[in-house]
Amino acid sequence: MSAPRPTACLALADGSVFYGHGFGATGETVAELVFNTAMTGYQEIMTDPSYAGQVVTFTFPHIGNVGVTPEDDEAAQPVAAGMVVKWDPTEPSNWRAAGDLTGWMARMGRIGVGGIDTRRLTRAIRQQGAPHVALAHDPAGRFDIAALVAKARAWRGLVGLDLAKDVTCAQTYRWDEMRWAWPGGFARRAGPGLRVVAVDYGAKRNILRCLASAGCEVTVLPATATAADVLAHDPEGVFLSNGPGDPAATGEYAVPMIRGVLARDLPLFGICLGHQMLGLALGARTVKMNHGHHGANHPVKDLDSGKVEITSMNHGFAVDSQTLPAGVVETHVSLFDGSNCGIRVAGKPVFSVQYHPEASPGPQDSHHLFDRFAAAMRERRAQG
Repeated sequence: MSAPRPTACLALADGSVFYGHGFGATGETVAELVFNTAMTGYQEIMTDPSYAGQVVTFTFPHIGNVGVTPEDDEAAQPVAAGMVVKWDPTEPSNWRAAGDLTGWMARMGRIGVGGIDTRRLTRAIRQQGAPHVALAHDPAGRFDIAALVAKARAWRGLVGLDLAKDVTCAQTYRWDEMRWAWPGGFARRAGPGLRVVAVDYGAKRNILRCLASAGCEVTVLPATATAADVLAHDPEGVFLSNGPGDPAATGEYAVPMIRGVLARDLPLFGICLGHQMLGLALGARTVKMNHGHHGANHPVKDLDSGKVEITSMNHGFAVDSQTLPAGVVETHVSLFDGSNCGIRVAGKPVFSVQYHPEASPGPQDSHHLFDRFAAAMRERRAQG
């Protein structure tokens, strides 16, 4: 008996081709290929705006087994271009499931491919760097491999690409939903709080929830907001969100805004792309990594306390610690490769981290950073 004909393929720019079983939407997409080592949270990963322009290879094989639920969306629509998995998604087995992954992917217009040797693919990414790929799904199994490889080779890549404008909010809005808690789910923060302006470069919902749970009254502004736009809301603190693309490209308009806010000596907290934006505003540079950090099991050392925290990460660029100017202190480093994972400004309530302390998905070792941000605002309020 002959094997079933492949209905999906992944073509790399170097000419390598992986065949598998398609699910979700049909068609083609071109993107950068990365791998994620998280064992849970595939829906949060697929809807994380930081994954714009990327296809995600999941190293954990059981993808789809807990289904999907609207509660786990980190954005209104999936942002990752597609997914690659070892085993075809199974029927969900979880009390929270409101649907299955295959149907969700189809409704959301995202391509998936199963039956891939993800171990071999991950090794290739680690050794050669994150490749440009073309992912195709055709139920009839008709593929023009030469054309797909050519499309992968022709794709411009993420270097120099500003994607924050594509995933940011269209207009200013307020956020008051707090973190999910048993048994009530999501509750709303009530009453006056610490006035925070969150600049949205691709903000995950759970980051905003963590700010609200820390007592913040959150106003979200688009990525292109100016310092005047931010300060017009009379914030007690400013938050810089995560997001996709090349930080140097987004910095063209973000850096002037951040420098204007820094001049007011307000507490400031950045995560992921927001960390990179702060680094650029302070005078450092960013670099493209070989294959980046994507997972929920990354050990990071806090150089101030000596503690090690297990963190969630999702980034393909990093702040070059060798370019940090005087007065800017490196606070965290990756124990995988020594890359920079945090900075602070000496003597000021200004800090940022490369990883994702909101832990969606991932461990909650770093939730305390939201409380640190809130404490800095309360201290400033007490000082008048």
